[in-house]
This record gives sequence, C-alpha cells and structure tokens, in this order.
Amino acid sequence: MGMTAAVAGASGYAGGELLRLLLQHPDLELGPMCAGASAGQPVTDLHPHLPQLSDRVFAETTAAALARADIVFLALPHGESGALAEQLPDHVRVIDLGADHRLHTAADWDRYYGGNHHSPWTYGLPELPGQRSAIAAGSRVATPGCYATAITLALAPLIAAGLADPQDVVVVAASGTSGAGRSAKGHLLGSEVMGDLSAYKVGAHQHVPEIKQATGAQSLSMTPVLAPMPRGILATVTVKPLTHKDPRQVLEAAYADEPFVHVLAEGRQPHTAATVGSNSCHLQVAVDQDSGRIIVISALDNLGKGAAGQAIQCANLILGFDELAGLSVAGTAP
Repeated sequence: MGMTAAVAGASGYAGGELLRLLLQHPDLELGPMCAGASAGQPVTDLHPHLPQLSDRVFAETTAAALARADIVFLALPHGESGALAEQLPDHVRVIDLGADHRLHTAADWDRYYGGNHHSPWTYGLPELPGQRSAIAAGSRVATPGCYATAITLALAPLIAAGLADPQDVVVVAASGTSGAGRSAKGHLLGSEVMGDLSAYKVGAHQHVPEIKQATGAQSLSMTPVLAPMPRGILATVTVKPLTHKDPRQVLEAAYADEPFVHVLAEGRQPHTAATVGSNSCHLQVAVDQDSGRIIVISALDNLGKGAAGQAIQCANLILGFDELAGLSVAGTAP
C-alpha cells in the first residue's frame, strides 16, 4: 500500500484538480476528501468528471480527519488554512495552496489580505534557485499563487542575471474565471463574462508582494484582466534592460534542465489552451523594436502549474518520488 494524501477544500476547482491528479498518481492513494458546506454530499455531484469517486462523499474538514494521511493538501480560501495547519501534528507533511504561509512580513499581509499573519513556510516553486532542495528537505510548503507562478518564471532569471531593472517592472496578465474559485459570484456568471474583457484589482492585486519577494523586483505595476475562459493565465511581463545580455539566452540557460518550463522557439507565441491539463509553463521573449524594453510572455494552466499540479510536484519532492509522477508535461488539444 502506498502513502495516502488528504485534501481540504476538495469541493473547489483547485481541490477537484488535486483529486484528478491524485487518482492517476502511481505512488499516492486518495484518502480523506474534506469540504465545508459540501460535507456529506457525493463527490461526483460537484466533480462529475471523476467517476472513480462515485461511491465517495465529502467529509467534514477536521484536523483529525486530515491527520490520518501521510500528506495533506490545503486548497482553502485565503485566510483559512493557517489556523487549520496549526492543529495538524508535526509528522504530517502539509502543502498549502493558499496565501496564508507565503509572505515573509506581517506588513505585506496586512496591506493585501488582512487578518492574522502566519509564519512563512518553504516557498513551493521548484524552478527558483535553491528551492528544489529546500522543498525536498521540508515538511511544510506554501505553493505560489497562479499569477505569481506565471510572472515569477518569466521575470526571476532576468533580474538574477542583472539584465532587468528591478525598479521598473510592468505586468498585464489575463486569467480564466476558475481563478476566482467556485463560490457563486454575479460578475462571474456566463452571461456577464462571455464576450467581455475587464480589468480588476488594478494596482492592488494581492500577488504583487509575493512576486516581489520571489523575484527581487522592487517596484511592480500589475494589471490583472478577467478573460472569458474557464482556465489559463497569459502574462505579459515588460522590463527595462540594464545590460546588453541576450534575454533568450538567459531564460534558456535558467530552464535548460527544467521539465515543466519551456522557452518556445523564436516566433512561436504561448497559448493558454496549449497548457491546459498540464503542469507546464510556456515562455517567449522579445525585445521591443521601438522602446528597447524586454517583453516576456508566459502561459500556464492556473489550476495546473498555477495550483494543483505545482502542489503535486512539491509533494513528489517532499516524499522522495519522481518529480514528474502523476503530472503531464503535455497539454490537451483542441
């Protein structure tokens, strides 16, 4: 019998994607599937794409139920995982998909989230220098936000190489509606979203301090855009160059041995649809002919590499499994 995994927040979109990935994982068995208001409801009422779970119901979310597993995934709304994590015994490995354990300073938490600030955990982005070994050695990991993953993978190598000005970073990023969670919201109704693009949280998105913390950026202007699609993120990251280094060479060198990050051939642009169902991030880079600024385009599945897939990747490292176990490099088509 393999190790068991429990999921809190299993009724949500990220929770459902965790269930799907865990069902196909060769070394992990699916244990307790906990939910809030949906506790007691059949799993397939909310996740009909998982017929293997037709005989299972969501359990109540308790530390006792979760602690029966070898590893616990917390796919809860921001501000809810910290208190629950404190109740879990030290021997249980925990991966938090929410924001509660990402930020180093209470000031940043107060400014962008509010409420209790919990101690930071190991940051779960394996492709950052030094993070893979830190994750493998840890038992408490906080995975990045979806926007933060797409933007950090595009930006961090350029700042680390001294190529990008950390004082001058501009991002415009579009996200599918699943990024807002499963709770019913009027502005996310199909009739409101279809055929429409709209910006939101302009100049005040909660992932800004996380991106600065992860990349070394000191000033970052971010405009998020809600796109009429269920899943996916396309981020355009624009920076001022400080040297004449080739940004393509910098990105290719940073990700040469990374199975999930792909610098596309010149002229081939990232598409969100190409990453759906995968744990991959697609990057393209160009130098603006007029301004001379460097532009990096980043695409990923916000529920894959931006959430559940990345959490599984970190779990594989913590538990000593093959890092690719249960994950797909390739997306789906059409």
